[in-house]
Amino acid sequence: MATRTTEPAPEADAARVLRTGHPDARARRTERAKNWARRAPLLPALVFLVVVTQLPFLATVVISFTRWNALAPDNRGFAALDNYRAVFTDPAMRASVGTTVLLTVTVVLVSLLFGLGLALLLDRGFRGRGIVRTLLITPFLIVPVASALLWKHALYNASYGLLNGSLTWIWGLFGSEHPPQPDWMTDSPLAAVEMSLIWQWTPFMMLILLAGLQSRATDAVEAARMDGASAFDIFRYLTLPHLRRYLELAALLGTVYVVQNFDAVFTITSGGLGTANLPYTIYQTVYQSHDYGRASAQGVVVVLCSLLVATFALRTVSSLLREEVTA
Repeated sequence: MATRTTEPAPEADAARVLRTGHPDARARRTERAKNWARRAPLLPALVFLVVVTQLPFLATVVISFTRWNALAPDNRGFAALDNYRAVFTDPAMRASVGTTVLLTVTVVLVSLLFGLGLALLLDRGFRGRGIVRTLLITPFLIVPVASALLWKHALYNASYGLLNGSLTWIWGLFGSEHPPQPDWMTDSPLAAVEMSLIWQWTPFMMLILLAGLQSRATDAVEAARMDGASAFDIFRYLTLPHLRRYLELAALLGTVYVVQNFDAVFTITSGGLGTANLPYTIYQTVYQSHDYGRASAQGVVVVLCSLLVATFALRTVSSLLREEVTA
């Protein structure tokens, strides 16, 4: 006698799926729960970041479209694009843009050259390299205001500064009693600011380029030496192409930070003698003209320009990470 097997009815399968859920749906819910469990600890930091950075910037954007001057409290209202038109037509703003570009390009390029030379030096093995590396990094670790005060008083001061004291000592070696005593901050104000920033940012460039040098393949360098290549040829055809991405990254990051520099300009020259850059011009608009609407528009323009440069920096970082992964 044949045994008859009973198969579950389709209605029973549907009822069971409704009770327990489809296996794929359960797996998706489980995966979502795991993802939220991993991301939940980051939510307080994300909320804090939005409150601290994005909300103030949103408020700045709103204020930039208003007519708000503390010296004229009755004349307040919606200004549309008037503040932005004033920003792009203001002669002082155009002059500060030129000063900012000149200051940034000079500091970044000279810091890159000095940083490259120091990185090549530290890439070699010698006694006391760790101590030398620590000492070279020290200028970057000093508070910017303290660094500017150091240059203003200890180096540039015409009466007791180190630079004029060195000139007095050198001229005294040759029997001269009338050494030159230039007033560095008055005779060369922009160069005075640039030198303090170069001293501060050269270690930053050095660290990035040193990391690039230590990531290159040593077997290619050894093979080139065995083939009779000179040190200059190795630097030109192997080291420099390998450092191209690191040079771009250092230049872009340095540009982002130097464009926003305020401490050196404010401390050394107080923005006088043609040294007022964009941050100092915004400071003047707020604390001297008390024009909050125009200052907010200036700040928005500077932030947008900085974001443009930062975008290229992030692309360079991502390309470096992709190269490291595929290497």
